[in-house]
Amino acid sequence: MPEPGGLRLASAQGRWVVAATVLGSGITALDATVVGIALPAIGRDFHASVAGLQWVVNAYTLTLAGLLLLGGKLGDSYGRRRMFAIGTVWFAAASLLCGLAPDLPVLIGARALQGVGGALLTPGSLAILQASFTEQDRSAAIGAWSGLGGIATAIGPFVGGWLISAVSWRLIFFINLPLAVAVLAITAKHVPETREPGPIPRLDIRGAVLISGALAGLTYGLTEASAAGWASPSVFVPLLLGAALLGGFLLTEARERQPMLPLGVFRSRQFSAANAVTFVVYAALGGMLFLVPTVLQVVRGYSPLQAGAAMLPITVIMLTLSSRSGALAARIGPRLQMSVGPLVIAAGLALFARLGDPGSYWTVVLPAVLVFGFGLAINVAPLTATALAAAPADHAGIASAVNNDVARVAGLVAVALLPPLAGITGISYLHPAALAHDFRTAALISAGFSVAGGLLAAATIRNPSRAACEQATPQGSYCALDAPPLRSRGQASR
Repeated sequence: MPEPGGLRLASAQGRWVVAATVLGSGITALDATVVGIALPAIGRDFHASVAGLQWVVNAYTLTLAGLLLLGGKLGDSYGRRRMFAIGTVWFAAASLLCGLAPDLPVLIGARALQGVGGALLTPGSLAILQASFTEQDRSAAIGAWSGLGGIATAIGPFVGGWLISAVSWRLIFFINLPLAVAVLAITAKHVPETREPGPIPRLDIRGAVLISGALAGLTYGLTEASAAGWASPSVFVPLLLGAALLGGFLLTEARERQPMLPLGVFRSRQFSAANAVTFVVYAALGGMLFLVPTVLQVVRGYSPLQAGAAMLPITVIMLTLSSRSGALAARIGPRLQMSVGPLVIAAGLALFARLGDPGSYWTVVLPAVLVFGFGLAINVAPLTATALAAAPADHAGIASAVNNDVARVAGLVAVALLPPLAGITGISYLHPAALAHDFRTAALISAGFSVAGGLLAAATIRNPSRAACEQATPQGSYCALDAPPLRSRGQASR
């Protein structure tokens, strides 16, 4: 077996390593895209309220976001292959529990366990590629991972929608089991073990507990507000506790010798600004992507398969244009695209407000999907690349994890907050007329957030100097979020 860091993509083992990481990350991507389509079916089976469905989504995101940094550190310290395999087993076991869940509380708990598995599995996927391949083949390996992963993301809604329509929503969780077995078999036989050299560093367990508790408190309070009202103790007590734990997390990280999140990375104004824009824009995206699949099914009468297919152009646009968008930002600087992209996204979100209007897919749904997809393609790659480039080179991994986590936390807050702000509470999501009316409000609120993100980028993001661009020679920068990797100039010219 070749030494870690010496694999070639053209070799049989190199291709098997890419296959393992694509399948591993594909499990989590498939789950993320399909669960949204399954929400109406889950709600009907369990007679769930909007708050219950919010927790089906947020329980997973909460544990994933809270433990993602720790999961990456565990892989670096104890072995990336080991943590990747443990995360796969954990995710599969939690998926089995999700599929067997007899009621909503058990499903929510199993989704939280899925997030723990995802936090161990997700960081290892790219880290294995970074550590296993030669420098010459690293970018190509990451490009193959991204392209194949994009295909898996595109296929997911079709497969999931068909399973939900033909059999049951439970199969979207059971399908993870054979995929996990394949990942484990390939990993055990072909993936080399890698870890950071030197002694194993002290793990920041206290930081992980504090940030997870903070997110749990804030998310619970925001979600509960839709049913109990802002003045209820069940709302403001968790919010205050979450805020206190967040303050404790920041204080702990400032004092910790080996923190999970080195606060020094935020000394870069560009890094802080890029993550602020990420939070605002992804808050606009998160709440809408939670609601749109349900609106397509309840208001427009689409089947789960049709709802998944309706959003497919977004994936196609992203796969086709994201790399080109990143290359353009590398030439002209990211400020223009980071300012204009959110405005185009906002236009797409405003068009989604028409989903309750009469008309066909071609006149009502597709225009919104196309404009929204183009906005994402303009914005996502430059946004992520800017966040990564603004951090010191020795903090590249942390910068990627932070940007990923910021996006997930934004979605977490948006899913908790947007439905009650728009009046979508209780079981109103099962009534087409009420849902169409309130969804229009939600779409316009999200569009306003996206406009704010564009204005924030215009005010805070700065293009790097020409000298800085010429000195930067990335060996295949990649996006921490849902976008294909950015190619270096050498690759782009081929």
